[in-house]
Amino acid sequence: MSLRLDSLRTVSVIGAGTMGHGIAQVFAMNGYSVNLVDVSNEILNNALEKIKLSLSKLAERGRISRMDAESTLSRISTYTNIGEAVGNADFIVEAVPERIDLKTQIFKDVDEKAPPHAVIASNTSGLPITLMAEATARPDKVVGMHWFNPPQIMRLIEVVKCKYTSNEVADLTFKLAQKLGKEPIIVNKDIRGFIANRVYRAIRYEAYAMIQRGEAKPVEIDSAFRYKLNLPMGPLELVDFTGAIEIEIGEDLYFKDIVNKCPEWEPHEEYVRIREYALRLSREHYSRGWLGVKTGKGFYSYPKPGQWVKVDIPKEAGEKVNPIEILAPAVNLSSWLIRNNVATAREIDLSLKLGYNFPKGILEIADEYGLDNIVNILRNKRRKVMEDYGLFYEPDQLLLELVENGKTGKKAGEGFYKW
Repeated sequence: MSLRLDSLRTVSVIGAGTMGHGIAQVFAMNGYSVNLVDVSNEILNNALEKIKLSLSKLAERGRISRMDAESTLSRISTYTNIGEAVGNADFIVEAVPERIDLKTQIFKDVDEKAPPHAVIASNTSGLPITLMAEATARPDKVVGMHWFNPPQIMRLIEVVKCKYTSNEVADLTFKLAQKLGKEPIIVNKDIRGFIANRVYRAIRYEAYAMIQRGEAKPVEIDSAFRYKLNLPMGPLELVDFTGAIEIEIGEDLYFKDIVNKCPEWEPHEEYVRIREYALRLSREHYSRGWLGVKTGKGFYSYPKPGQWVKVDIPKEAGEKVNPIEILAPAVNLSSWLIRNNVATAREIDLSLKLGYNFPKGILEIADEYGLDNIVNILRNKRRKVMEDYGLFYEPDQLLLELVENGKTGKKAGEGFYKW
């Protein structure tokens, strides 16, 4: 059976949690028969209730009709047995918790039970697709399909090619995402964090680094992001809201093991070094139980554990902070991604606009600020930082070439973009 978009009829979604049930809903709303599988009927029933509630809200707002809501639900079948759930599947999306051992076992099981033509996609937010592909006898039909939360609303999907993924499968997944009403981007290499999360982490790492160096306070950084960049949340607010401290500490448990098994997953040594420096602050917060909204305290305090309120951040707090100081290392990382053919400038900017609600792309901002000025910021940071993570501030080769060739951004008519 050939891999054609119009031949896809049945989609299996493995995992009915926050992401899985939302992904199942989107496929069902677009006319696909969906097999949703999890370990218990209780989890599945809870997922169906959430889908019903979501569809009901869409109907109330006039986005869909009541009949559409009912027909969407009728297209979703639930299973507690993976073999039964994938036996007739054309396309499979794995959405289980972010543990590489669990995911590779799922891929092995699915591969043994699914039809030979079926594509197996992972919704991982950054674990190596390569290791999942190697757990199967069809590595060419394994691909990353990273959705953003909530899947019913967020438009971005990262389509990730590992070294085994065929162009045909990547193209099919890309077109499928478009058919679902999403805006996909292609990630050409199976790299940690893919695009949106990888670039945004560089912003977060630099915020952590500046706090640890005593250059700025959390409220000052977040104020600059809110009022100067017009973002809904600053990076430290977002850490508290998403529980990123706990996520970072959890990831650290398997980081070295995965790098040993799959070195190409994290090929950027300088990025690893600033990550390690940033994690000093994460470990301090974790040891004190400052996990953000979950525990009632993180970078900010909340009324009680689990109760989020919008943090009061005064505009004047960020007056002395230039947010480009925090963005510049992420621009440098983006230059590395472009130079290494991981993604294009447009894809990087689209990922941050759709994935993190940036009003402008980070490379658009860099072009407007002047790439020569970005290079100067990076060089100043490099001069000040004697520790080995300071190597992350060495301007990337592509960034230097653009500046040396007079392509300094908007003022010159060309930078990362032509203006």
